[in-house]
Order: sequence, then structure tokens, then C-alpha cells
Amino acid sequence: MKIHSPIAHKKTRLEIIPLIDVMFFLLASFMMVSLTMTKQQTIKVNLPMAVATQSDLKPDMINLGVNPKGDVFLDTMQISMPDLEVRLKDRFRKDPNTPVYISGDADTRHADMVKTLDAVRRAGFSKVAFNVKPTGTAPVVAPSPAK
Repeated sequence: MKIHSPIAHKKTRLEIIPLIDVMFFLLASFMMVSLTMTKQQTIKVNLPMAVATQSDLKPDMINLGVNPKGDVFLDTMQISMPDLEVRLKDRFRKDPNTPVYISGDADTRHADMVKTLDAVRRAGFSKVAFNVKPTGTAPVVAPSPAK
């Protein structure tokens, strides 16, 4: 037995326009979120020439130099990469807010600078900058070993 309703029966209809709007909104949202989820593997550096630079060595900062051969200097003393990491970790335990300045000349390989920066980051320092030479003066680098 079929029961009839006094309300007129309408055929069911699916509205597509609001569905398309929702789908475009979701697509745009997922695209924006996915762009912010990518891990940026970049290194912020200053250009080699600058008007105002930090050129004097102070005891309350760590000065690292890299020469064109890839040798690393802590202040003015040549040091190996494992010893550098040990000393940096020791300095980090004493004062984690100490700024670290890395300097090198124009002929220094990029890979050597990145290795030094990586050692500083592994030690835990967050205040890291690259020294630049002022316009019209000699670059500030650690002395190369005697030949």
C-alpha cells in the first residue's frame, strides 16, 4: 500500500554552482598551505661590498675566517673542523647569545664557507653573520699560514 503525501513531490536537484565554489576554495587553500610547508634550504648572506661593516675583533664575539685553501681560523689561530665544533659547543654552553662572524675573501670556495656555517649551526648558535669588506678597503680575513 502506497501512502500519498498532501505536499507536492518535487524532483531532487543537485545545485552545482555552490559545489564548484567550495571546491575552488578548498583547492586554493590547499595550494597556499602546501607552499608554506616546504622547507627552505637557503642561507642568508650579505653582498661582499658594504658601506658599514664590523671590522674590529672583540672578545664578546666569535670571529671565524676561511681562506681560499679551505683552512678555518678561530680568531687568528688555524683550527681543524672537529676541534672547531668542540670549541664552539664549549662557547655555546657559556653564552648561547654570542654572535658569530664568518669572513672569507673572494677566492674562498662556497662549499668551505657552508661547511663552516654548518659547524656553527650544529654547535647551536643562532646569531650568525658573514663579514663583508667596506667599500674601497682590504677585506677582513684571518691571516694565512706561513709558507
